[in-house]
Amino acid sequence: MIKSGKKDIRKLSQDQIKDFLTENGEKGFRAKQIQDWLWKNSAKSIDEMTNLSKKTRELLSENFEILPVTTFKSQKSSDGTIKSAFQLHDKHLVEGVLIPAEPRMTACISSQVGCSLTCSFCATGYMDRKRNLDASEIYDQVVAINQQALDNFNTGLTNIVYMGMGEPLLNYKNMMESVEKITSPNGLGMASKRITVSTAGVAKMIKKLGDDEVKFNLALSLHAANDEKRNKIMPINEQNTLDVLRDALKYYFSKTKNPVTYEYIVFNNFNDSLKDAEELYQFTKHLPSKVNIIEYNPISEADFLNAKVDKIQKFADYLSNKGVNVHVRRSRGKDIDAACGQLANKNKEDK
Repeated sequence: MIKSGKKDIRKLSQDQIKDFLTENGEKGFRAKQIQDWLWKNSAKSIDEMTNLSKKTRELLSENFEILPVTTFKSQKSSDGTIKSAFQLHDKHLVEGVLIPAEPRMTACISSQVGCSLTCSFCATGYMDRKRNLDASEIYDQVVAINQQALDNFNTGLTNIVYMGMGEPLLNYKNMMESVEKITSPNGLGMASKRITVSTAGVAKMIKKLGDDEVKFNLALSLHAANDEKRNKIMPINEQNTLDVLRDALKYYFSKTKNPVTYEYIVFNNFNDSLKDAEELYQFTKHLPSKVNIIEYNPISEADFLNAKVDKIQKFADYLSNKGVNVHVRRSRGKDIDAACGQLANKNKEDK
């Protein structure tokens, strides 16, 4: 917990830092140098800002602090996937995953401590939502996972997915600010098209993405194209029905011209029939889109089973024959509970 009374310098804009400097007899242009240290060079302490005078650094240290995310624990899967528990300044933990899959090197990052949506198939959904992550805490996960990629595979990240713990659209302001820091030439400089934000379906905020004309990709965790079935596994659907979601997605596309990705986990004898595939086709046909068919990764809290391999293939073939751009995604990191839906903070938080 913050006990020093100092302000988190990463919550200040460049103009605010400039005002502080000039009010204290320092040169205003130093603000740009400080911002570069924070967001380009990912400085973890003010002492790292070596092109500032010792006097300037002392002034900053007396008034501000940096609250970096630290790696609490990492595990490496047999397939090369690396899952990390990241510790925040208040000792909460979130999980992030590095997924190496030639030619991609993907970071799966969290946006909240826990989650409030209680999806029945997802381990995070059985946790309480403690709080939203700040933009800097989301950013720090990317920096840490990129370093893991460099250390373990000699190459940096190519893609980022907001598919870890939490619902990004319920932390909209911080999510958007983190994307800005990750993509800005004054930050990490990653292309927006390399970023995908996944939502369980918050229709109002999907429309806001359209109003903000975002450049990154949007993925909808759909998992059933039938309101009755979706209500059973995703309570959010009761307020954000498929008709409401369809309208929001149409609006989003009209504003951004970005295709939508639909994520669809196939559960054995629940949503894996050809009738389910037809319902999925009917839902997706209104917009340019692609469908990712995802294997279910079992969790101890739920009784779902993954659909049979031949059924998954028939499901995918049905969609493909209808002209749907469909991909079957194989799970990565299942042996260390790093796969889709398995993030649950099994590490004990260091109080």
